[in-house]
Amino acid sequence: MADVNRGNRPLSPHLQIYRLPIAPISSILNRITGVGMTLAAILIVWWFVAGAFSAGYFEFVDGMLTSILGHLVLIGSLAALWYHMLNSIRHLIWDTGRMMDVATVEKTSWIVFGGTVVLTLLTIIII
Repeated sequence: MADVNRGNRPLSPHLQIYRLPIAPISSILNRITGVGMTLAAILIVWWFVAGAFSAGYFEFVDGMLTSILGHLVLIGSLAALWYHMLNSIRHLIWDTGRMMDVATVEKTSWIVFGGTVVLTLLTIIII
């Protein structure tokens, strides 16, 4: 039988209406940082390989990585590394069955975000 009230039902919310909770954002960001670290590893390997090929090629690659855009990419990679590491520690704690209630998951998500910013800035200052 045909659904006569089809036009009266609400549409499913999408990202412009529905605000994602912090836990899914943290999960999505964990996957994104994993891919980002892989791309950063490729850049670092490219830098090493360029050094093995020739001095001119190394200067070219080194110039790209030490440019403003290169520094921004490397800082982003550093932040991804810290975020992924802190989130992995959180997952190790979850593997023991602890801290899995909703309130604690939200708190630890914010701790991971804050820790990422603090550790990234400390690393930049030290280096």
